[in-house]
This record gives sequence, structure tokens and C-alpha cells, in this order.
Amino acid sequence: VRMEEMRQSNHIIKQCVDWLKKNSGSVMLEDSSVAPPSRSDMKVGMESLIQHFKLATEGYTLPQGESYAAVEHPKGEFGCYLISDGANKPYRVKLRAPGFAHLSAMDEMARGHMLADVVAIIGTQDIVFGEVDR
Repeated sequence: VRMEEMRQSNHIIKQCVDWLKKNSGSVMLEDSSVAPPSRSDMKVGMESLIQHFKLATEGYTLPQGESYAAVEHPKGEFGCYLISDGANKPYRVKLRAPGFAHLSAMDEMARGHMLADVVAIIGTQDIVFGEVDR
């Protein structure tokens, strides 16, 4: 299964490279309120350098409200829940790593097995304990 996942990843990378060759142009956002200016602009223009400094020190203002965004991760869904009060720092951020859902299924998977089997069950889930440490 892991080898096939790597083959599929290589196929996706090749598709991206082909798409980038056909569709030339900028791949970075050019909105100066949220994206840093290019290095070449900062070397010749004081405004670009100031904008970079402001973004690095202050960040940008988040709109007030709450939002949830999820991306597909090789091990499942990685989610980010953000609550903002309109300041340049979020009021609350909650990250949900895919390993957390896998670990919560451990009780069901280990039921009826011996304690020594837990190591093998964890190995099949491929849990990274750094991402589930709360």
C-alpha cells in the first residue's frame, strides 16, 4: 500500500509540473496586504521593505468571526478551526491532526485483544504521538 501511495504521489507531482509548464506566470499572491513583496523589490524599493517589515512584525488583521478549513493529509483530514475578534492575532485556534481520530479508535480496535497486541495495533495506525499530544 505504501509503495502505491508513493507512485500516486509521483504521478500527482508530474501532473503539477506539466500544468506549471503550460500555465506560466506568477504562483504567489500579489496582494501586498497579506503577501510579502518579492526579494528583488525589497532590494530596490523602500516601500517594499517597509511592507515586509510590517507583515513580519504586526501580521495582518483577521476578519471577525470563525472559520474551519480542512486539507487532505496523507493520513486523513487535517483541520484548523479559528476564531477571530478582529485583531491581528486569533482569539482561539484549534488544530485537529488526523492521528487524533486514529488514536481515539484504539479502544474499539484493541477490545478483545491482549495488552501485548497494542504495540502492533499502534503500528498499523501509523500514529505520530507528537501530533496527538494534548
